[in-house]
Amino acid sequence: MLFIAWVLLLAITFFSIYSLQSLLKGRESTASQKLRERQLSYDKLFAETTVLHKNIYELETEAENTFALYEITKDIAKTLKEEEAFTIFKDKLESHNMAFQDLQISFDDSKLKDYKDYFIFPLKSHKQEAGYLVVKGISAGEKDRFSVLAHQFSLGLNRIKLYEEIEKLAITDSLTKLYTRRHCFARFSEELQRSAKYKMNLSFLMLDVDNFKSYNDKFGHLVGDAVLKDVARSIKSNIREIDLVGRYGGEEFLVILTDTAKKGAEFVAERIRENIHNKEIKAYDERLKVTVSIGVTTFPEDAKTVEELLDKADWCLYRAKNMGKNRVCVFGEYKS
Repeated sequence: MLFIAWVLLLAITFFSIYSLQSLLKGRESTASQKLRERQLSYDKLFAETTVLHKNIYELETEAENTFALYEITKDIAKTLKEEEAFTIFKDKLESHNMAFQDLQISFDDSKLKDYKDYFIFPLKSHKQEAGYLVVKGISAGEKDRFSVLAHQFSLGLNRIKLYEEIEKLAITDSLTKLYTRRHCFARFSEELQRSAKYKMNLSFLMLDVDNFKSYNDKFGHLVGDAVLKDVARSIKSNIREIDLVGRYGGEEFLVILTDTAKKGAEFVAERIRENIHNKEIKAYDERLKVTVSIGVTTFPEDAKTVEELLDKADWCLYRAKNMGKNRVCVFGEYKS
């Protein structure tokens, strides 16, 4: 009996140990499975977090580029000068941490060979290259971003050029390419105020093409237009760049001579008259000789307002016509 009891005890002990080992193995397997599941969950979460961070970075980059575009567009829109627009663009690149060694703008493609180590971005205008941004020291990764911002600068530059063209059309006579009457008198008032402030002389010339109606009647308006264009060129070539010449209307022209006394104005008027008198105008198949009459007044000697200067110059012009044309008549000088 004792032996049987001992055997049963051993069997029970062995079975208990075996059951305990099985239980431990089962729990270990379950723990390992859970650990693997958690590792997979962690890996999945890590991958999703990585994608999320990447998306956030891309969104931040896009937002930064969009903000930079907005700032550049907004600030460039405040100016109508190319140099100021370029300075704004350059400053904005620096404020948005875009590193570069040098940045310039060039409108001469023949000089591009001088920029060997530069990244060259063409500025487009009406699908044509109107200039170039050349930048040195920009990283390869920043070139795309630079190109996006540079394109916005190009659009701003086109707007400035368009405004300049419209402004030029608004103040330029379409036939003679001289200033319009309205623009000339706006400038006339400004120059008169400046002359009064600094106690300087200012002279005013009124010119008229002699017998112009006969050219239109005999040769037609196309020839008449050619005469006016040639006379305009002659006037412009005989005055200084600081002087102002415009078309008053019809066959009449006006010249504003800044910082010019009466004797100087008379000399300029005679030079213009003589130049036109001595040349032959080629108008289509015609070869014509043309003359002009000129009236001269001076501030402040003759008058102190635009209206008075105009009236007295017009009176002098009328007198020059009555005295035989092709001559200069100066207010206050009564030459026969």
